[in-house]
Amino acid sequence: MRKNSGLTVAAVAVALTLGGARGLAAQAGQAAAAPRPAAPATPPCGPGQPATSKSVDKASRCFEMRTYTVQEGSSIELLHNRFRTATSRLFLKHGMQIIGYWQPVATPNALVYILAYKDNAERDRAWAAFSADPEWVKTRTEMAVNVKVDSVFMGATDYSPIK
Repeated sequence: MRKNSGLTVAAVAVALTLGGARGLAAQAGQAAAAPRPAAPATPPCGPGQPATSKSVDKASRCFEMRTYTVQEGSSIELLHNRFRTATSRLFLKHGMQIIGYWQPVATPNALVYILAYKDNAERDRAWAAFSADPEWVKTRTEMAVNVKVDSVFMGATDYSPIK
């Protein structure tokens, strides 16, 4: 593996996702009329939150690693195009910091990405605003992709170059 930080972060992200990390399952990309289950509350994360380890930096932002696995009958390329043309811009509009996107080499029907927020409350506010954004509702409907979503919340370690 080349020692460049993008590849290292990608390798960690994919390893955590495919290694059975605790995740949340939901359906995303359904037409606007489809009922969507309420998202579970975000676990406490971010500065000043109780850490699960002494090695979690107390000033760490709240990081969320999301893996979208495209289900049979849907298109990974349509999902990439949706992120390329609309989703990323809307994430930024609603205050989400994009750390990066990755295509797992051994899982060609998946997209892994990491977002950062000040804390869990900011994450919940940003996702509520994003989900209600009329442009997102239109995009999600016009570029519908059936995906399984796995979400893992993380705090940076005290030795991480990214906090």
